[in-house]
Amino acid sequence: MRDYEEVTAFLGEWGRFQRLVFFLLSASIVPNGFNGLSIVFLAGTPEHRCAVPRGANLSGEWRNASIPLELRGGREAPSRCRRYRLAALANFSALGLRPGSDVELGSLEQEPCLDGWEYSRDVYRSTIVTEVRGRRGRGGSGSLWPREARAGSAGRAKERFGWNLVCDNDWKGPLSTSLFFVGVLLGSFVSGQLSDKFGRKNVLFATLAMQTGFSFIQVFSTSWEMFSVFFVLVGMGQISNYVAAFVLGTEILGKSIRVLFCTLGVCIFYAFGYMLLPLFAYFIRDWRMLLLALTLPGLLCIPLWWVIPESPRWLISQGRFQEAEDIIRKAAKTNGITAPDVILDPSELQDLNSQKQQTYTILDLMKTRNILTITIMSVILWMIISVGYFGLSLDTPNLHGDVYVNCFLSAVIEVPAYVISWLLLRNLPRRYSMAAALFLGGCVLLFIQLVPSHIRALSILLVMLGKFGITSAFSMVYVYTAELYPTVVRNMGVGASSMASRLGSILSPYFVYLGAYDRFLPYILMGSLTVLSGILTLFLPESYGMPLPDTIEQMLLVKGLEYRPASSSTRDSKEEEENPEIFKSTAL
Repeated sequence: MRDYEEVTAFLGEWGRFQRLVFFLLSASIVPNGFNGLSIVFLAGTPEHRCAVPRGANLSGEWRNASIPLELRGGREAPSRCRRYRLAALANFSALGLRPGSDVELGSLEQEPCLDGWEYSRDVYRSTIVTEVRGRRGRGGSGSLWPREARAGSAGRAKERFGWNLVCDNDWKGPLSTSLFFVGVLLGSFVSGQLSDKFGRKNVLFATLAMQTGFSFIQVFSTSWEMFSVFFVLVGMGQISNYVAAFVLGTEILGKSIRVLFCTLGVCIFYAFGYMLLPLFAYFIRDWRMLLLALTLPGLLCIPLWWVIPESPRWLISQGRFQEAEDIIRKAAKTNGITAPDVILDPSELQDLNSQKQQTYTILDLMKTRNILTITIMSVILWMIISVGYFGLSLDTPNLHGDVYVNCFLSAVIEVPAYVISWLLLRNLPRRYSMAAALFLGGCVLLFIQLVPSHIRALSILLVMLGKFGITSAFSMVYVYTAELYPTVVRNMGVGASSMASRLGSILSPYFVYLGAYDRFLPYILMGSLTVLSGILTLFLPESYGMPLPDTIEQMLLVKGLEYRPASSSTRDSKEEEENPEIFKSTAL
């Protein structure tokens, strides 16, 4: 009996067909890079302060003094959410009193922004935070507080005219981001089952259409609630098409190319999409037009329907042998190879599904002390790494310097991180590679608070080094976790860890949100947790050079538990590639 790899060996490993599938599937990941983190610019919060209506009967001197000062970032700045009570200021103005000399401003009563806000347009023309309904400003001539940027014109008009996700409503910005990741979590639950039932190609293009379609509808959102609901659906589509493309590539490509596709192919193209995000945002400062520009590239994937084939492995599993053989013959023709007269003989193919196998459930991840310990440690590890990765990615607007340059640097640093992680996976032990990356990422984040405030370039450098370390760890943890679990529960083990990662991404916006109270608090928390996860990694068993476990009894024991000698046999890179279930289970 022959398996699929043996049957299709005549196609070769890196022919024109394989190159086409490799690059087109990787290219389909590019929109995921800028759609997933577009909220950095869509929900950017510009400098703002309370609006003072023109009819407030204030002199120019009192109008300029109407906003109290507060200590922010080590220096005094106009308050973002409070103003002096205008009725009192109008009385002082009518009496001819002067602020500061005749009236002590510190003793005056304050009130919230009853007439809306004025927003700076130095960085953004508009975002969902400053979104105005009913009327629009003319833009601005570069002044810091253009009158046209007001969110409302009367006390209760702000609810009617604008979203105003600031001050008492500033929690809605991070919640929008969390809701996107809730969609990712929901999509993770269903994408695998849909792909197994309806086919990899069908689900890939259906969810690409879902991501593009709902993102387009978002452009016309009339409320924050509408925007957020569709953002959940965009998140569901994004993860589902990622998983489908990932699995489709691993099933079509041969042994030697599969590892390259799973580690560098999809990751580098994702980073490339991430790099495009700040370039789009720099030239398009209005959030609706930016979202439209980020949505339209999804239409370029439509022609790929006639180029990317369905997975022959999936067709065979469904008993559709003729369709699978037609795809293989077309691949042979594309590679300039003459196919055998008979390719697929159902009687010779190895059908693992026909063999009676024991059924395993999620409870088997807690069956023994050893596998329970690995599961708990993996869940914690994945959650912390996810918090660090997405927390640093979403925090780029809060760094010193230009927000667009910082976001671009955050994307660029991922490319060497993926390359380094690929090299480490090929040549060095998993446990020490992971721990080193996490220690690097965590320690530099903790050092940021020690950098003098005037050396801003050093702070940005440390943040990028932290992103480098955490991204490297994120890339390696997929393969490492898959190697720890035995074949019988590998999908469930990696799946449970992946769910923990989604929970981490949901929490990450609120780590960034803490920066409003203390600028260094997010770095202290993320750095401390990352260092702790690096220490935790050292207690996991080493899987490098060890045979993949097939049963729970064959699992390597956690350091600290009762030790048993590992098998002396080793696994070279070819043996790694002959276990595609690892890579089918590691969708980002």
